[in-house]
Amino acid sequence: MSAAVITAMPTTTTPGATGLPALRDPWAMLPSLGNLDAYIAAVNRLPLLTLDEEQSLARRLREQGDLAAAGRLVLSHLRLVVSVSRQYLGYGLPHGDLIQEGNIGLMKAVKRFDPGQGVRLVSYALHWIKAEIHEYVLKNWRMVKLATTKAQRKLFFNLRSMKQGLKADAADHDLHRSTLTDAEIDLVARDLKVKREEVIEMETRLSGGDVALEPQTDDGEEAYAPIAYLADERSEPTRVLEAMHRDHLASDGVARALEVLDARSRRIVEERWLEVRDDGSGGMTLHELAAEYGVSAERIRQIEAAALKKMKAAMLA
Repeated sequence: MSAAVITAMPTTTTPGATGLPALRDPWAMLPSLGNLDAYIAAVNRLPLLTLDEEQSLARRLREQGDLAAAGRLVLSHLRLVVSVSRQYLGYGLPHGDLIQEGNIGLMKAVKRFDPGQGVRLVSYALHWIKAEIHEYVLKNWRMVKLATTKAQRKLFFNLRSMKQGLKADAADHDLHRSTLTDAEIDLVARDLKVKREEVIEMETRLSGGDVALEPQTDDGEEAYAPIAYLADERSEPTRVLEAMHRDHLASDGVARALEVLDARSRRIVEERWLEVRDDGSGGMTLHELAAEYGVSAERIRQIEAAALKKMKAAMLA
């Protein structure tokens, strides 16, 4: 995270005008990378700014672009980010990542803060911190994005807590019910100023879960993973190419292969393999062809075998 990952830098011991030590790197009071508990403990020990100190630093940043002043403003409000980030731990995302996103929001707030507006930085920064954490939660809580409109975002961050409150007030026989009743849906829609249909849609989205398409274990359960029955093997590239090649050989390929045969061999092959009568029966038998050409059935079989061999060579050429 931007605040927690900076390795400690040398500091001076002369107190600054703001009550914080005068630092060549204002982030030097924070611990090194990888220890979130130490970071939180250090943040909570950082002194807060008085109103006069905050105004003075904000004016220096706004009028002179003083980055040291910006650093001190950020440092004194890091504990606010930690406090706000705890409200979003229920979404199952790493606390460190939530703090990191909140710190980005805090830096944006410090950059835009106007000391002449008559509000404290803590009040102004709260919106920016929550906005960054909200965006992070929405992007990372589920693979499929759940909330895109303003109403959906409002529902996403309020529906679960409202459901818990309604469940606490419910009768004993309703304690195990997980869905909202029609009356509760109307109540939520009225309180959040959204449409009833949007409440139902968001409740449905939140009640579902992500399912891995491919098996996540090595115990041979691949046949039960969604990928096993979602795949359309007819569209698999190699199968498509094989089908195209087979169709080509069955039409143009056979026609070209027949052209390499003499008239007798071609007729024998056509009668034996390609001829189909109106009644569904095949062409002439070996004995019928033998009688027509005045040779033995074995000779017809030999001519047939030689013709098929020529055709195969022509089709593979």
